[in-house]
Amino acid sequence: MQTYILMTKLSPTQTVNMKNREEIGRMWLQEVKDYCPEVHFIAHYALLGTYDFMDIYEAPDPETAAKVSMISKKNGALTSDSWSAIPYSRFLEMIEEF
Repeated sequence: MQTYILMTKLSPTQTVNMKNREEIGRMWLQEVKDYCPEVHFIAHYALLGTYDFMDIYEAPDPETAAKVSMISKKNGALTSDSWSAIPYSRFLEMIEEF
């Protein structure tokens, strides 16, 4: 499984009333589980800065990662960036190949 980082920025309409954020988050997670049952979440963080949330998860392929991102946009994300991540130990192994 490949590791991905999902960086999410909520739309202004989603940030007006943050009291319902927990419920919206649960609904989003359930939708991801329904459409992408093979996705395994490693961590979820709320952020202060350019992005509102960061999720670290594993998915079998880029198409599945794209679905996670699309589900985020469908549920009120203004932006939803998906980045692939390489474990640092593997990165060091790759350097040795050059």
